[in-house]
Amino acid sequence: MRVLKLSLVAAALTLALAVPSFAQATPPAGAAKPQTPPAAQTPAAPQPPVPFPQDAKYAFVDIQTIASNSAAGKAASARLQQLTESKQKEIADKNKQLQALQARQASAGVLNDAAKAQLDKDIDKLQRDIQFANTNAQAEVQDLQNDLQGDFQKKLVPIIEQLAKEKGLYMIFTADSGFAYVHPGLNLTEEVIKRLDAAPAAPAAKH
Repeated sequence: MRVLKLSLVAAALTLALAVPSFAQATPPAGAAKPQTPPAAQTPAAPQPPVPFPQDAKYAFVDIQTIASNSAAGKAASARLQQLTESKQKEIADKNKQLQALQARQASAGVLNDAAKAQLDKDIDKLQRDIQFANTNAQAEVQDLQNDLQGDFQKKLVPIIEQLAKEKGLYMIFTADSGFAYVHPGLNLTEEVIKRLDAAPAAPAAKH
């Protein structure tokens, strides 16, 4: 059961701590511009938490909410986003260089044969560099994502296990397990976030 439990947590963290791909797509010509969102409405007053049923033997947590709202989850997402944006910039700079060479190639009529041959070589080399940079960036982002998920899981699982022992629970499910109905008081997500934020920070892994 512990292996299954950890695999469910890891799967949820994969979604929660994921970031957009560093490969930026250029919007198609004539694409509609995003509309200005309507004026924000006054948010409804927060509802008080539903008490945990004293006789309950089961509970659940929302792993994605924990990763999104906890300090540790936000810090992990920020690190992942920072690396992604850095790689995006590196690749964008190389693409600009490629575009400049291709513009020269389009007007290659003014160049002699030797200059044209060298330009072709430069373009070919830069295209291979860009392909390598994309592959390398994807690997670096994936490695960091795996490390962050592992670190987050090491902090999260003991807290969930401690809650189960304190409340005498048989099981704690994840919110994405799929239920037709669950008593809202069985949701221990906010309690997990509080304990996770209160836990001492572990030394960050170097990258």
